[in-house]
Formats: sequence, C-alpha cells, structure tokens
Amino acid sequence: MKKITAIAARNTVSADNQELLKKRRVCAYCRVSTDSLKQMESFETQVSYYESYIKSKTGWDYDGVFADEGISGTGTGKRTEFNRMLKVCELGKVDLIITKSISRFARNTADCLEVVRYLKSFGVGVYFEKENINTLNADSEVILSILSSIAQDESRNISENVKWSIQKNFKKGKFEINTKRFLGYDMNDKGKLIVNKEEAEIVKRIYNRYLEGESFKAIKLELEKDNIKTISGNVLWSENSIKGILKNEKYYGDAVLQKTITTDFLTHKRVKNKGEVRQYYVEDSHPAIISKEMFQRVQEEIKRRASLAGYSEKTKSRYSNKYAFSGKIICGNCGSKCTRKMWGPGEKYRKYVWLCTNHIDNGNEACSMKAVSEEKLKAAFVRSINKIIENKEAFLKTIMDNINKVLESETNGDEVQATNERLEELKEQMMNLVRLDVRKGLDHEIYDEEYGRLEEEIKQLKAKKQRFDNVELIRKNGIEKVKEIENILRGRQNTIKEFDKELFGQMVKEVKVVSLVEVEICYKNGVVVKQIL
Repeated sequence: MKKITAIAARNTVSADNQELLKKRRVCAYCRVSTDSLKQMESFETQVSYYESYIKSKTGWDYDGVFADEGISGTGTGKRTEFNRMLKVCELGKVDLIITKSISRFARNTADCLEVVRYLKSFGVGVYFEKENINTLNADSEVILSILSSIAQDESRNISENVKWSIQKNFKKGKFEINTKRFLGYDMNDKGKLIVNKEEAEIVKRIYNRYLEGESFKAIKLELEKDNIKTISGNVLWSENSIKGILKNEKYYGDAVLQKTITTDFLTHKRVKNKGEVRQYYVEDSHPAIISKEMFQRVQEEIKRRASLAGYSEKTKSRYSNKYAFSGKIICGNCGSKCTRKMWGPGEKYRKYVWLCTNHIDNGNEACSMKAVSEEKLKAAFVRSINKIIENKEAFLKTIMDNINKVLESETNGDEVQATNERLEELKEQMMNLVRLDVRKGLDHEIYDEEYGRLEEEIKQLKAKKQRFDNVELIRKNGIEKVKEIENILRGRQNTIKEFDKELFGQMVKEVKVVSLVEVEICYKNGVVVKQIL
C-alpha cells in the first residue's frame, strides 16, 4: 500500500508575498478614466502615494510612476505611459510593477492576460494591491483570469450606464462638446456654449470664402498664408477639417445629437449612426455664428460642386477654383458641363476655349455644340455686370418683385392662419377624446376610429404647414441673397474695365451657352440676363 507523507511549507510569508520582499527595481502604474476635476485630484493622489510607498520599502529601488490621465482602461492602444512602461520593462530596467487593481491596469481580460504573460516571459511581475496577486506566483494566472473577467463585465455595465445617461440627456436636448476641439465656441461655468468672437471670425471667413467660389484647398492655403492657427494650435490646416466646419449644423445654432455610436465597449470603435440608434434634433440650442440661410447655401454649393466630379470620363474633370468658369459653363444644346481646352494651330494662334464634355466623350452625334472662346465669355460678363452696376436700384427691385410674385402664388397669409387654427382645434379634440376615455372608458372601436380620424387629419395639415414653412424659408433665403448682392453692388460705384474673377464668383451661378453668338448669364439671385457674344 502507498504511504503518503505531507511535507510542511517552509515559507509562511503571505502578507506582502515573498516575491515582493526580494530586492528589486520597482515602478508603479496608475490611471484615471475621465478628465473631471475630481478624477484629476484622485490621479495626483495616486502618483504621490506610489512614490512614497515604493521609496519607503527597504530593498526596493524606486523606478518611477507611469501614469495616464483621462484614458479608458478597456484597451491598451491609446495609453501612452502604459506603453512606455512596457518598453522600459523590455530593456530590463524594471523587475516589478505595482498597481492599485486589475480594473486600473486593464478591464479587457484578453489584453490583461496577454500583457501579464508578456512581462512574465522576461521576469517582470505585476502586483495588484487590491486583489493581493503577484503574477510571478504559480497560481496567479487562474485567479487573475477570473478577476479580470469580472472587471470586464463591470466595464460593460459602466458602458451601458453611460450610454443610458447620455441618451437621457439627449432626450432633454442636453449635450456636451469638447470646445478644445471645436472652433468658434467656449463653455461657460454653467456648461453652456458661448461664442468665442475671435474664433467665430475664422468660421465666418471660411463660409464666406467658400460661397465666393474658393475650394477647400484654396481656403486652407489662405489660412496658412495668413498664419491663422487651427483649434489645436496647428499652423497647417487640412481640407477635411474645413469641409467639416462647412457641414456642421452647430454653427447656425442647432444640434444633431447621436451622430455616431460606439459599436464595441472594449475597442471604443465609433461609426456613423445610420439609423441604428435614435437621433435628436435640437433647434436653437446655443448662439449661432452664421445664419441658417447661409448654411443651406453652402450645402447647396457643396452638392453642386460634388456633381461636377468626374463629369467627363476623358478629361477626368473635378471642381477646382483655378479658373473662374470652372463648373459654371453649361452647354445649351445638351445641358452638359463644359471644360477648358487649349485650341488653335501653333503657339501664336492658340487660345483657351470651353467645350461641351458630352461632345468630347461621345462626338458630334451626341452634341454638335462648338467651342466657345474664353475671352468672349469674359467680355460678355463685363458688359452684363456693368449694366447692372449702372442700374443697381432697378435690378434689386426686380429681384424682390420676382421673389414676392413667386411666393404669393404658392400661398397666402389667410391660408396659413386657417391651417394653424385648425391644427390647434384638432389637437384639443384629441386631448378631449383621451380625457373622456380615461374618465368614462369609451368603446375601443369607437375610440380607435375617432382617434385615427383626428390623427390622419393632423398628419395632412402638418404636411401642408411644412410646405408653408418651406415657402417662408425660401423667402428668407431669397431676401438674404438680395442683401448679399446689394452689399456687393453698393461697394461698386464704377463700372469695371476688365474681367473680375472674384466678382464673377460672387454674382454668377452659371453661364448657359445658347449658341456661338449668345449666352444666358444666370445670377445667384435667379435673374437671367441674355448677352450677345
């Protein structure tokens, strides 16, 4: 029969763990997960504590504290100090890392175990104070795996709670913006957005220059030339950041909330919300820097320029403000865009012309429009704009008359008032129906039928009211354009002698080439002026 004798353990040290009593080079790692003042105080306390703690231990050599501020623990990728600490360990300068708990070190089980095993492979241990685990011990990995899984679940719960809290605030129209990354605004002590006047001027400049015909690239180069810095203090601008400013609705005082969503609480990967989660639109949520009308004109211009991209397969054309006529010359024969070409035999007789892209791509059978001289187009604009400058008052009056005539045909004040009054009546009837059902308990079929009838009529009237609102918006937009044109013309007392690229960009929407002897110049306010070439 087998005889088994138990041999008592010689080492009974358990308080600090025997591995921790060996002389070694020791560092600490700590982290706080938000940028709040309270957490920052906790962060400073942790750093101070570990420095004192390590230096107080006999036989330990203090090798610094590695600390990440305002970083989530669910991944290691963005933790600069954490990764720097790993590099130091790789160089053999550290024997032991002390950290408060598994949740401070990592809340991702896979990352935590991977890092611990990696450090252990060249003799570096991690001591978790709260859990009293030293990873150099034989049984540490099993315990660590269990505890880090718990920490990961806690992280998931925290993530869900944060989402719930944010969405609850969104329903109330409340939101927070990091103004250190948002040009044009500051946050006051009540958590409200206020306009930063100096930065707001940069935003206005970007919008104005774009409407004057400048491209993203041209605006970028202008800002850099004038040494205007980005919100992060960089002297170099990107075209994407300028486009982002031009497409951000917050600059006219409204806010779309929940534009992006987090798809994974571990990686924190965010993607565009394409309807997976409800969005909220908050009107007049904060002071505006530009008008809503200006914002809409910019969006229309962005779409117009985007439609120019690749409009000719052979020329591979795209929007550029290099030439004044880029994207604005239209073939009156087939409606295609025109592109710039060098034309004529020999250097001496060559000139620039604008040619239909449909003709270029598909030949004379598709479109027979001939090339039009650029110089003749410029001369036509000079003659046209000079007539307007000489008769600016009549020109502006004609514009306003046209706007009012169109809008009067769309709707009238009595109809708008009647619609609004009927809507209020129906809403009151619906409320009375609900109250009556609560008090007396109406027959379900009768209640549903009456409720459905009221709901359908309200829906139709709201759609009608929306059309009225759109007409009003068109009116405001039209008046805004008239004011813009008026400001341009007021600054021009004298007629122009030669083609002015900037004035053309400010005033003209497009030029339709009717024939080789006639063009129609369509101004941005909708007025069309015929001109002989």
